[in-house]
Amino acid sequence: MAPSPGIPDAMDRPHFIGIGGAGMSGIAKILAQRGARVAGSDAKESATVGALRASGATVHLGHAAAHLAEDATSVVVSSAIRDDNPELAAARERGIPVVHRSDALAALMDGLRPIAVAGTHGKTTTTSMLAVSLASLGLSPSYAIGGDLDAPGSNAEHGSGEIFVAEADESDRSFHKYAPEVAIVLNVELDHHANYASMDEIYESFETFAARIRPGGTLVVSADHPGARELTSRLSGRHDIEIVTYGEAADADVRVLKINQRGLTSEVTVALASGKILTFAVSVPGRHYALNAVAALAAGTALGLPPHNLASALGTYTGVKRRLQLQGEAAGVQVIDSYAHHPTEMTADLEAIRGAATGARLLVVFQPHLFSRTQELGKEMGEALTLADASVVLDIYPAREDPIPGITSALIIEAAQAKGARVTAEHDKTAIPAVIAGMAEPGDLVLTMGAGDVGELGPQILAHLQR
Repeated sequence: MAPSPGIPDAMDRPHFIGIGGAGMSGIAKILAQRGARVAGSDAKESATVGALRASGATVHLGHAAAHLAEDATSVVVSSAIRDDNPELAAARERGIPVVHRSDALAALMDGLRPIAVAGTHGKTTTTSMLAVSLASLGLSPSYAIGGDLDAPGSNAEHGSGEIFVAEADESDRSFHKYAPEVAIVLNVELDHHANYASMDEIYESFETFAARIRPGGTLVVSADHPGARELTSRLSGRHDIEIVTYGEAADADVRVLKINQRGLTSEVTVALASGKILTFAVSVPGRHYALNAVAALAAGTALGLPPHNLASALGTYTGVKRRLQLQGEAAGVQVIDSYAHHPTEMTADLEAIRGAATGARLLVVFQPHLFSRTQELGKEMGEALTLADASVVLDIYPAREDPIPGITSALIIEAAQAKGARVTAEHDKTAIPAVIAGMAEPGDLVLTMGAGDVGELGPQILAHLQR
């Protein structure tokens, strides 16, 4: 195995602004495990912040110039950090190097064999599947994921092996910084409307990502998704990398022959490029999760791992937090949490739950994420909610955005109601546990859905149901 890399230049005493974020916390954890003296700040206390402190990091609450240590060697930021942040201003005033999160992650991958997982949807799940399966094979991978596997702070790990698995974020074009040996593109759709004005811009961005694959490396790309197929067509002139397609399409190199859904699990049968047939289990429901597992299988095979070993290892994956995660059951009602926030993701998760729980009523609590996304895709979000028996829609979670005049959750609600869906608005998030408890009956499934803080409602709903 390759020797374990050390601490990148200027990152022995880094300060992270927004250290509790999904992407930032993972990089901070890996640096701490490599021996760096990590510090940072975040807006509020969280389980992730607690896990970082347990790993040895110093974390301040709130943002103030005084939080930046005198001997800090760099300041790490994400695209969400605004120019007027006092810690960022202090760093520039003192001449401390400012490093974007993507550059920090790219530096952590130097000297290793990176797998970068890209796509509009499914990145976190596929990255997690690879990390868990490679670990179960004893390969001790390093990884950085956009979600926790089983506990706060489990979104990243510094491993002793030579493989580094990373989620590659296209939202701000930060995935252009990576130079993977193997890249996965799960799908290509228009999203992140504040940064991309058209599908042509999206394609150009993914082409730039593919151009970063190391010579002799491999691109694993969906043969089913129209956007991914268009990307493959645009890359047809590339002869310095191998392109491996996967999916249910008849011309896929790794072809999915059958997906059998069995409750909250699936069984997948694939034909490899060699002609060999493999059948393996996926411990999460839904066709899209099964296809993510096939992408992981193709990527691991591209690194030279025996496909039958990898197929068995993929069966050890049991999910990632907020990706159709069962939060519990009370009064005969199961509560499940979903991170889905784009109409394609919402539809996929709702169909997966429908297939796994035939006959059950499905009640959804949906929190839209970002004003720009709602402006562009609110109608499609509403249409996705027609797959539920009843939905309650919260106000838009703004995240990094300022409000856009006239853009509210009403866009989603009106689109759903126009299709005959039973959808209501709830502006007070604290009222949701009582509202859902009043709606739910034994045998129902409740799905909290969205990329904001809607997932925090699951335990509260369960507690209300118990009462």
